[in-house]
Amino acid sequence: MRIHLIAIGGSAMHNMALALHEKGYHVTGSDDEIREPSRSRLAAKGLLPAYEGWNPEIITPGLDAVILGMHARADNPELIRAQELGLTIFSYPEYLYEQSRDKTRIVIGGSHGKTSITAMVLHVFKHCGIDTDFMVGAQLAGFDTMVRITRDAKYIVLEGDEYLASPVDRRPKFHLYHPHIALLSGIAWDHINVFPTFDNYVEQFRIFINKIESGGTLIYCGNDEVLKETAETTAGHHLTKQAYTVPPHEIANGTTTLLREDGRRVPLLVFGDHNLMNLEGARMICEKAGISTTQFDEAIQSFKGAARRLELVRKSDTFNCYKDFAHSPSKLKATTAAVRKQFPQRTLVACMELHTFSSLTAEFLAEYNGAMNTADVAYVYFNPHTIAHKKLPPITEAQVRQAFARDDIKVSTDSAALVAELKQRDWNNSVLLLMTSGNFDGVNFDELAAVVDPKQ
Repeated sequence: MRIHLIAIGGSAMHNMALALHEKGYHVTGSDDEIREPSRSRLAAKGLLPAYEGWNPEIITPGLDAVILGMHARADNPELIRAQELGLTIFSYPEYLYEQSRDKTRIVIGGSHGKTSITAMVLHVFKHCGIDTDFMVGAQLAGFDTMVRITRDAKYIVLEGDEYLASPVDRRPKFHLYHPHIALLSGIAWDHINVFPTFDNYVEQFRIFINKIESGGTLIYCGNDEVLKETAETTAGHHLTKQAYTVPPHEIANGTTTLLREDGRRVPLLVFGDHNLMNLEGARMICEKAGISTTQFDEAIQSFKGAARRLELVRKSDTFNCYKDFAHSPSKLKATTAAVRKQFPQRTLVACMELHTFSSLTAEFLAEYNGAMNTADVAYVYFNPHTIAHKKLPPITEAQVRQAFARDDIKVSTDSAALVAELKQRDWNNSVLLLMTSGNFDGVNFDELAAVVDPKQ
């Protein structure tokens, strides 16, 4: 098979290229900009394009398929050439489905927790020796790539993003997977640049439920009232529906332990109600694949979490630092509350960056009301240049302060000044929580945590 990837340099696309190369396909690609780590990883396998830019002359009738990445535009010259030649063109999620037609498809969707649940399932499958293909939205410890596509694996585990499939396919990605086993973790309005109203956003999840294969299973979080109502009132196709919630547990000395009905105690490396709910959903998926609760518990004890999902940066006797991908209001609230519950006697300093398209719009800011109230000290950072780059109307520090509805919140537009202020704090008996889908414009989290650690 000869496959060409337009916009091969993207996080998802370059992993797809690596997976198809590993499968034995002849893979080529193009992009107008390829950054690290994509550049080095593609180069190591001989897949790095000879030059950056688009060249329609490399699109030839001999190609079996063209995969179009989200970074490309609808007027991309290579895409136009492929259309002129009548070549088979796939979006990224369409091609994943094409490669998994004969497999049991497990799709994990929801506004939050997708990567964590997918990581948990893959961790347990690997521990139990179950061969599986996958696509996950973060680089996971113990896995070489974010995508694996083989001929023989019975299962494929897919992180089901609700964002658009491609520049020319405006359907949400998770509508294209048609799962046999589906999980939804929650519904909290996101991607407002695509789904302008909450009702429109919720409708995408109804459509997803109706696309589960007939006789399949829907596993959903029963603690999310919107999701619960959506799951219970959407017909589906003769589906088995199973709700999950927070499993019995206890917290002692900063460690969360599951309490099983048979008396077993299962200490965990992860914590927080949202992680515990994620874990219970993952357990129910694994049960569908024939993995017992005992086997699941044995495996999950060594799960450290997905990258940047309440990931421990540094730990000492009186100080912990975590980084988290949280950026939407619901994620912010859940993550901050989880750390507060885990360390009730410590001072919790929470810092978040307004970074995504949604979070930087004045209309959406009101959704953050109370999102950081469980932190003792709260900082919000945003970069006005990022807003200008996204061609959005400017927002002010006063608007942000009003949106979070917290008089003592500290709002900053200078990341260097924010870091300097953090370094001046007394961090004894404290937790530093850094939440962003970016990096506070170049802050090295490991170096920051090392500097402020009182036990350094």
